[in-house]
Amino acid sequence: MLARLFIIGGITLLLIGLALLYAPGLINWFGRLPGDLHFERGGTRIFIPITSMIIVSLVLTVIVNLFLRR
Repeated sequence: MLARLFIIGGITLLLIGLALLYAPGLINWFGRLPGDLHFERGGTRIFIPITSMIIVSLVLTVIVNLFLRR
């Protein structure tokens, strides 16, 4: 079971890496969604990706539920 999870995770990382390498414009929107907070004051920048992390959480939940169901 753990081996299958590692294989799926590896394939997922490979696909994400290939997408970033050959289609860098594909994920330009990520981190710039409404609800992602950006603060700048002086030389300090703070970025809080609330909406982006909700999307990541939803996608990962769906993927895990698809592969771990019996």
